[in-house]
Amino acid sequence: MATITHSKKSLAINPLKSSTPLGAALAYLGVDGAVPLFHGSQGCTSFALTIAVRHFKEDMPLQTTAIDEVATVLGGADNLEEALVNLTGRMKPKFVGIASTALVETRGEDFLGDLQGILARREELANTRIVFASTPDFAGALEDGWARAVTAMIEGLVIPGDRNAATRRQVNVLPGVHQTSGDIDALREIIGAFGLTPVFLPDISGSLDGHVNEQYSGATSGGVKIAEIAELGRALHTIAIGSHMRAPAEALQGLTGVPTTLFPSLTGLAPTDSLITLLSHLSGQPVPPSLKRKRSQLVDAMLDGHFHFGDRRIAIAADPDLLFSLASFFQSMGASVVTAVASTANSPLLSELDVDTVLVGDLMDFETAAEEAQADMLVTHAHGRQAAERLGLPLLRVGFPIFDRLGAQHRCTVGYQGTRDLIYEVANCFIALRPEKRPADFAGILAPAPLEGSMSHAPSATC
Repeated sequence: MATITHSKKSLAINPLKSSTPLGAALAYLGVDGAVPLFHGSQGCTSFALTIAVRHFKEDMPLQTTAIDEVATVLGGADNLEEALVNLTGRMKPKFVGIASTALVETRGEDFLGDLQGILARREELANTRIVFASTPDFAGALEDGWARAVTAMIEGLVIPGDRNAATRRQVNVLPGVHQTSGDIDALREIIGAFGLTPVFLPDISGSLDGHVNEQYSGATSGGVKIAEIAELGRALHTIAIGSHMRAPAEALQGLTGVPTTLFPSLTGLAPTDSLITLLSHLSGQPVPPSLKRKRSQLVDAMLDGHFHFGDRRIAIAADPDLLFSLASFFQSMGASVVTAVASTANSPLLSELDVDTVLVGDLMDFETAAEEAQADMLVTHAHGRQAAERLGLPLLRVGFPIFDRLGAQHRCTVGYQGTRDLIYEVANCFIALRPEKRPADFAGILAPAPLEGSMSHAPSATC
């Protein structure tokens, strides 16, 4: 059991966490034909837009209600109404997801009441599905915003009641914010191998996977469809990934009665074995030979890689569920997690980590703790690159944002194949740090000792 402590600084220096409304916006972007709308100032949206564009290398349809000084004092209902009318008229979205910010939440408005009034008197909004999630910046981080947005979509879009079909082959998947497009594609392939049809909510593998559209679309193109969200009650089972997806999974089960299994992580041999066992049970089919082959490859990779993981000291800073997943992975390979820094304390999994202390803090705390613990590797997002440079340590970039490397969204770390590739990536990083042996390094070892009393003719150091 880990002890959770909090940083004592009065402010964050080189912040670790990203904002709650940004997490909600990323979830909304996983819906086909969607436009996320930030209910707050233009600056709130601008910062979120900038970091999202840098990470995904794609344009983002984030919009704002542009709350100014007057609206801050008198209320932002008029701004919300004007924004909804304008963006639905110009962009023609099928879905608008509203995320509140700290500015309007601090004032304490009746957002749901305002929205109901707007929808009642504005006929032009009748063909657009609109949901609202309360996501103030001061409460939580990326994981919390993502989870609240998914919960809002479930409560606002799913048809209640058991939607049992004649042949139930659908499996709902609620991925966490730390799942990439590559992860979702891999899970789709794994579930499909058992003859099951997965429906992901959200599904950023269709909207944020880096593709070129045949024609311009102001809203998202790709992702889960509104009709598919409505029919989540037709599923045989729901799979949720990460502790922060517990609330959305419970909301869906409460609405539809579809049973749920929550996986804290799907990175590693044991977690993937658990997923495969569940899918085999649900489908009534044996494990396909292709998956058995990939499992065998992972076991071989673990044998090859454990020489490079053993006794390595790892420092990790991430959102709670990603921190848990990565720490479990490194420890399963024989490495020691000597520093664990979380963005928030909102996950019960933090106390289950096999470390002495989990510090809730920023990247300055992370750098200081990693140096004191004599870590061999830093594991965090791209904002940790300065700390890695100052400490002279390798940096494994994980999570959000990663803006100084390409292909972050296509990286896969789930399942047998994803875990295998992660082992190789980390092991190769350590191998690259090892100084290369040259012939001169062996000169003293290979040179024969001269006989006593004879003339010595030692070979050249370059021989």
